[in-house]
Amino acid sequence: MDIFVTLIQVLDSTIRLATPLLLACLAGLYSERAGIFDIGLEGKMLMAAFFSAAVAAVTGSVWLGLLAGIASSLVLSGLHGLASITFRGNQLISGVAINFLASGLTVLIAQSWFKQGGRTPSLFGGGRFESAEFPYAIGPEDAELAGKPVSELMSDTNSFHMVYSELLSGHSILVYVAFLMVPLTWWILYRTRFGLRLRAVGENPAAVDTAGVSVVGLRFAAVAICGVLCGIAGAYLATALQAGFVKEMTAGRGFIALAALIFAKWRPWHAMWACLLFGLLQAIALRFQNIDLGGVVIPVQAMDALPYILTVVILAGFVGKAIPPRAGGEPYVKER
Repeated sequence: MDIFVTLIQVLDSTIRLATPLLLACLAGLYSERAGIFDIGLEGKMLMAAFFSAAVAAVTGSVWLGLLAGIASSLVLSGLHGLASITFRGNQLISGVAINFLASGLTVLIAQSWFKQGGRTPSLFGGGRFESAEFPYAIGPEDAELAGKPVSELMSDTNSFHMVYSELLSGHSILVYVAFLMVPLTWWILYRTRFGLRLRAVGENPAAVDTAGVSVVGLRFAAVAICGVLCGIAGAYLATALQAGFVKEMTAGRGFIALAALIFAKWRPWHAMWACLLFGLLQAIALRFQNIDLGGVVIPVQAMDALPYILTVVILAGFVGKAIPPRAGGEPYVKER
């Protein structure tokens, strides 16, 4: 039973750690399906994390913080769209510029605003997203009444109740939003006219333009959706997964999300499983440190590097040939 409890707890951490990756991965999916490569996911998440934490700390409302995070991410998405769609600039350079801009501005504004070395005050109460407990689930209050740790209390119940209480229940609302976005994204892309046009504009924008549909409008819509999802991902990092903003707290998650997107070959369901894989590696690294394998101790640094090693392996082409949208990365020039 102890092994089963440990497994459930690792999977629970996997879900929490995979959530920002999944939101960023779906954000990139919308953008790149429309032909706009976006390596600025990291910067948008970082900017959203700062503003969500800052506004939540000042106002005491996590929902105002969430709106502020989404708004800041949308501003950066607008800059990316303006540079790559309107002015037909290089999309990769635009994304890199966004990452540098967010990295510098967040620390500068945080230091000027809060005078705490580039971080925000710790969030508590209404400034954080609380966990949502399902009916009849075992929660901290039940464990406190029973005078036992939650893990010990779970071990006294059946396996189904453990999965229900620990794995499905007890997450913040943004976790459920992230995983509900997967079927919603699939439905939008493959079952709606908007999704058909969005995919078409990433493959053959000239054909979409010939049909009388605005290529620029569709691409800006995709970039805006990307901004909203990155905003939610950043807000989750600062107001749910952690309790405030610290410098560079995204820690490469935007790039891991891009690797997961390539791994999934730009498909939403596959993207979810890819992000869960990355989340599992992060959960294992946090749970099992300094592992002893036959007298050889694996240092904690090696465990922490696992997700990034997998990213390199995937980007090196280990998963086979991943063909991006044909018009991806190319500005569209309307023929006269």
